[in-house]
Amino acid sequence: MRVVILGSGRGSNAEAILRAQVEGRLGRARVTLILSDRPDAGILALGGRFGVPARFVDPAPFKTKLEGEGEARFIEAIRAARPGLVVLAGFMRVIKPAFLAEFSGRIINLHPSLLPDFPGLDAIAQALRSGARSTGCTVHYVTAEVDGGPVIGRSEVRIEPADTLESLTEKVHAAEHALLPSVIASLSLRAPTAQAT
Repeated sequence: MRVVILGSGRGSNAEAILRAQVEGRLGRARVTLILSDRPDAGILALGGRFGVPARFVDPAPFKTKLEGEGEARFIEAIRAARPGLVVLAGFMRVIKPAFLAEFSGRIINLHPSLLPDFPGLDAIAQALRSGARSTGCTVHYVTAEVDGGPVIGRSEVRIEPADTLESLTEKVHAAEHALLPSVIASLSLRAPTAQAT
C-alpha cells in the first residue's frame, strides 16, 4: 500500500512512520512521498534521511485551508504518487470537498485527544485545563467535519496531578508515535493485494 504523508511542521509523527518502515513494522505499507505546505518545514528533511521523495507544494492563495489553486496542486502531486493511503501528520490546513472527493476513504488524520473530546486546536491544553483524568490520541478517517470522521484507533494517556502542558504533551506524542504506525500497518494488511507495492 503506497502511502503519502502530508505535514506542516517538524515531522515527528512522520519520522515515527518512517522508522517503523525501516524496522519492518509498517505491514505492507510503504511511504512513497512526503509533501509539505511550508518550504521550511522540518518534515521535508526526513526525505533525504529515509530515502523518500519530499517536497514543498505551494498552498496559495489561502493561509489556513486547502482550496482553489493550492488544493489543485496538492491533488495533482498526490494523484501522481498513486496512494492507497494519505496520512495527515501535523498538516495544519482544513481539507475541502474537492480533495476529500479525490481521495475518498483513503485519508486519515492523527489528533492529539480522545475524540470526540477536545477537537480542534490546542487539544492537549484543552484536556489539561478541563480537569479530565485522561486524554490521548486518535487516528480517524478525514471527512468534511473537522476531527469528526470515523475513528480507526485510539490510545489513552493518564493525566497526573503533577502534569504540566510540557509533560502531558510529551506523553501524548509518545502515544502518537506508537499508534499511527500501528494503524497504518493494520490498514495495509486489510488493503487489496493490488495496493501492495
